Amino acid sequence: MNQSIKPKLSFWSIFNMSFGFLGIQFGFALQGGFMSRIFQTLGASQDSIPALWVAAPLTGLLVQPIIGYLSDRTWSPRWGRRKPFFLIGAILSTVVLFFLPNSPVLWMAAGCLWVLDASINITMEPFRALVADKLPDSQRSYGFVMQTLIIGVGTWVASNLPWLVNQLGVSNEALPGIVPLSVKIAFAIGGVVFLGSVLYTIFTTTEYPPEDLAAFKKENEESKGFLNGFKEIFSSIGKMPNTMKLLGVIQFFSWFAFFAMWSLATPALTSHVFHAPVPVESAFNMADESSKALFMSASKAYNDAADLVGSYMGMYGLSSMAFALLLTFYAAKRSINRKYIHMFSLMAGGLGFISMYYIQQPEQLIYSFILIGISWGSILSMPYAMLSSAINPKKMGIYMGIFNMFIVIPQIIAATGGLNYLYHVIFGPEVINAMLLAGASLVIGGLANFLITDKKVITHQAEDTEVLS
Repeated sequence: MNQSIKPKLSFWSIFNMSFGFLGIQFGFALQGGFMSRIFQTLGASQDSIPALWVAAPLTGLLVQPIIGYLSDRTWSPRWGRRKPFFLIGAILSTVVLFFLPNSPVLWMAAGCLWVLDASINITMEPFRALVADKLPDSQRSYGFVMQTLIIGVGTWVASNLPWLVNQLGVSNEALPGIVPLSVKIAFAIGGVVFLGSVLYTIFTTTEYPPEDLAAFKKENEESKGFLNGFKEIFSSIGKMPNTMKLLGVIQFFSWFAFFAMWSLATPALTSHVFHAPVPVESAFNMADESSKALFMSASKAYNDAADLVGSYMGMYGLSSMAFALLLTFYAAKRSINRKYIHMFSLMAGGLGFISMYYIQQPEQLIYSFILIGISWGSILSMPYAMLSSAINPKKMGIYMGIFNMFIVIPQIIAATGGLNYLYHVIFGPEVINAMLLAGASLVIGGLANFLITDKKVITHQAEDTEVLS
């Protein structure tokens, strides 16, 4: 296959190659929506929660460039280039999703998060590269938006799973230090969906072989070895295109904001909006029946509130899905201005975060998360569409992995004290102020789009090519 002249693919071909993201997002949504709840249940204080999350971005920083490098160098006539990594990551993620909510102690839950995030990253990075491998430049916005559409479905369904399981009669109450059964069942369902959706993509999608297989094998042979691999990764970092660096600035502020949401939205909203903070066991005399009853009542109120926070958080998946659907129909026929779409989407999300501070009724959170979903839909598509137009197709995997640095570095900074320090200093000590900081960060990220000036990156002009079924 001539990599410079790729045929257009049909809707169903693009859908099939993107469907595995449903499972990936089940994993991410359960992790993002309920890990802080699990940490609090196992005794973590709200100020220690961001540090417990540090495993996730650190893992991505290490894993994604390596997986990108390895998948660029992989080819199997039977399994392809990216699909072996889909399968390995999906199997590992499924196993961890079953075990994580059953962690008996805090350190074990943090360790499971580390393994889960590594496993999801093994699957996710090659999925990003697959879109660029398979689609011509004129369809890449469409392809990444299709992924976002499926991610939106996964986010909404997975975020509502504990609430739905509870509505079906499974208890969301538990003794101190025990994760409710409804959450455990939700994670198990997520594991099944993760593996099943990735297998669907593996069995319905083919990959293009290297343009010159003999030259591909020769190049791999000449550059094989652990040391050469790291040399190539660091060389690629040094040679990254200017557009990629500028997109990195936008990504920094975008992902700092979303890390704030994933790590602190549950304690912030259960306390500020629902007035149902997590009860601290040491404040109750558990040997006294009346005191124990008060603890169980407060625990139920917190778990009910946490279920609803997760459910409302799912709205950002639903609105990102609707936003992606609109972009899918539009991008299928016309060129789009990626820069301005991303700019105004991030600003909408910033407004959504800021509005949380002023909300009086919990159901009003729906509108906040709808605005956040617009930014999420753009974050998952526009930067990758712009990036794919600026880098060497032969290094698509490694550069997609390196691009992940601009996602994980802000999260590492946030997790290691930056988030707590900044919202305390700028807005005040109440945890809801972390959402104000997230909103300000997204607005800055939106304005940073003015840095992007390459016309090919901003708007790709569609070309007429053959459509495959």
